[in-house]
Amino acid sequence: NTPRHARLGSRTGQVGLAGHMGNRSSADSGSEGRPSDADSSVLDPDEEPQLPPEQMSYWQMAKQGYQELVNAIVRPPRANYEREHLGPDQFMFCGREFMRSDFPVLNNRGQTLRCSFWEPLERRGDANGALPCVIYMHGNSSARPECLPQLGLVLGMGCTMLAFDFAGSGQSDGEYVSLGVYEKDDLAAVIAWLRESGRVSTIALWGRSMGAATALMHGGQDPSIAAMILDSPFSNLQDIADDMLARGREQGVRIPQFIVAIALRMLRSTVQRTANFNIRDCSPINYIESCFIPALFCAGRGDDFITPSHSQRLHDAYPGDKNIILVDGDHNSPRPKFMFDSAGIFLQRYLQVPRDWALDGYERYCNVPPWVSINDTYGLGYGEYNVYERLGLDPHEVELLYTGGMSDERQAEIQANLMHMFGTDVGDASSSDGPSQRSSQDAAPKTQGTVATTLTELQNSSARRLRNMTQALDVDTSGCIEKGDYIDALLGSGRVVLLDEDDQSQEEDEATGAVQGVPVTPPPDVTPPTPPTER
Repeated sequence: NTPRHARLGSRTGQVGLAGHMGNRSSADSGSEGRPSDADSSVLDPDEEPQLPPEQMSYWQMAKQGYQELVNAIVRPPRANYEREHLGPDQFMFCGREFMRSDFPVLNNRGQTLRCSFWEPLERRGDANGALPCVIYMHGNSSARPECLPQLGLVLGMGCTMLAFDFAGSGQSDGEYVSLGVYEKDDLAAVIAWLRESGRVSTIALWGRSMGAATALMHGGQDPSIAAMILDSPFSNLQDIADDMLARGREQGVRIPQFIVAIALRMLRSTVQRTANFNIRDCSPINYIESCFIPALFCAGRGDDFITPSHSQRLHDAYPGDKNIILVDGDHNSPRPKFMFDSAGIFLQRYLQVPRDWALDGYERYCNVPPWVSINDTYGLGYGEYNVYERLGLDPHEVELLYTGGMSDERQAEIQANLMHMFGTDVGDASSSDGPSQRSSQDAAPKTQGTVATTLTELQNSSARRLRNMTQALDVDTSGCIEKGDYIDALLGSGRVVLLDEDDQSQEEDEATGAVQGVPVTPPPDVTPPTPPTER
């Protein structure tokens, strides 16, 4: 009964500058469809040769880093999987027969969400046959097959499970993701479908990373949810950026704080124009003050992407019944049996599942799809990748489908892109192989940065602010007395990208959160001006 597994790929979409979410419906309304490759990404790899960082100029590195960071937020690589990855339509599990049904749900933006629902063929729930249900929500760059390691636990204890692809992910419609802002609306549409179907009684949410953040952002507006399991949620995006910059400082990369603040505000403006949401809204900690759903928080002790401090902050601020567990592993690790045991006890209590509904031997199916013969896997160790190798999956497939989509390589890319946005290569800080291959004319010292602005903004700045900018950028201010002297020094340093006034006026108002100054790397259709050497 082991399903055939085809090799997975990932597709990077293309973010345009129209400034709206893709609100189209699926062209394939009949079967499991996949958005066409027209949903391409912010960056088209074929547009411009991708050079290694050591061969890039300072400006090339900053441009690519900025654009890739925008991609990481609104258009990460899309999990490309086949129907076979969801397993067989019917299968035997611990002596009972189960089935999976696939169906579409329309969200409030007119986009089709692809969903799967697992249930027993013979029901024994309430008078109407309704059973408790666990809704699983995947992480960034992942899709609904991510639920498979948890499926055996949920079905074995007597519940049903629903998993779906968020808009912009997997086989669902949509160009962009929003890290919970629009995903919470997707979740609301799925819950409404379940309620109307009459097939479920109590409902619990189980999310990982972006999925966990979505659960928190939805929970405050839906007290009917019985329980939530929250694996590695982030508190807000600013904290993630701060964590990455702190790791950069540990490697000798120091970015002036005011430059970081300007860059993040420019990033907010670009994301607003591109995908129509404010990254300030990607802040689950701001949603929980009215959420009293029983919650089980979980984090990996070795997680250096969304560190355990995020889960701890959320747990401490959470007003409802709560518990938190720390497990061995990192952001991408399969979770140990201890976590599954804790989740099982938690769900049984709050979903009110009778103990006699549990199937004999289901506890052994941690991180193993329920249709797999346990004799082929038992004894290999819970949460070990070689379990999946025995099933014919390669490590890349395992990372994409069973560990939240955010692979170790993807984490490293995001960290590097954040540093590149400031014209800095983290690898240079710890390298002992000699100087970077970038020319001295283009290279920027690690303690220096750049700022993109207009002449008007400089002229409207106070002398004190200009003096602080020169100090942070390590600009020589010998002989500077008046305000104009500091402006001259900044413009002559080559560390200020002076932009045309017209570039500054594009759709920036209070709704976008934009500020004066545009990205160090403008949108792809704008050529960055050459830094001035003379005023």
